[in-house]
Amino acid sequence: GTLAWATAPTGLPTSGNTPGDMLFWDGLAWVKVAAGSNGQILSIVGNTPIWQKPAIPSMGPTDVYNHKTGKVWMDRNLGASQVATSSTDAASYGDLYQWGRGTDGHQIRTSAISATLSSTDQPGNGNFITSSGDWRSTQNANLWQGVNGLNNPCPTGYRIPTEAEWDAERLSWSFPSSIGAFASPLKLPLADYRTYISGLIEGVGSTGWYWSSTVNVPNSRALLFNNNQAFMTNAARGNGYSVRCIKD
Repeated sequence: GTLAWATAPTGLPTSGNTPGDMLFWDGLAWVKVAAGSNGQILSIVGNTPIWQKPAIPSMGPTDVYNHKTGKVWMDRNLGASQVATSSTDAASYGDLYQWGRGTDGHQIRTSAISATLSSTDQPGNGNFITSSGDWRSTQNANLWQGVNGLNNPCPTGYRIPTEAEWDAERLSWSFPSSIGAFASPLKLPLADYRTYISGLIEGVGSTGWYWSSTVNVPNSRALLFNNNQAFMTNAARGNGYSVRCIKD
């Protein structure tokens, strides 16, 4: 008889790898696929996996797209007259909404102040309600959820973003601060906030507060950034913060 030696199959690479690398079998050997970038989608082309940018969804004239997160947003704050030209562009600040309220006039920066809490989901006036952490005497956590939210202030087809959506945007920034916020596709300005304690506007040109639809009773979650940092935090619903709508 005869003795034959079989050639061992090509083994898996054990060096030169980086986090996120993947392997696939091409029929003859294991082939490495280098790690992709944030926002890319893994596709199969001719039996070969490749990383690709996702197709850009339908865009309106006032939309902006972040390919890193795959989300479409309005290009300016609700109530703003223009896209921000800097972090302190006053024309881009827009209105300041109490969490869960609709566009009833209270969001205007010069609206009147009232210490009378509302017992209904729609107060029936345009006063900025002070004196309590929530403008509603009995809290309702279901006012800003989704495009069909009872008091959704965004245009048709848009809604308040969730905490997870805001956090994904924050993590896509080049810097975790107002620098990264403005450098991002959303060009978020330091639009300040209105406090429920006095109804006064504070933090002008130094802080950015942006509501999410996510609740953490008795508060709601918001994005906060300044010149040094950016993070998600709990916030009293009676405060007036900026709104940036996301496309559903």
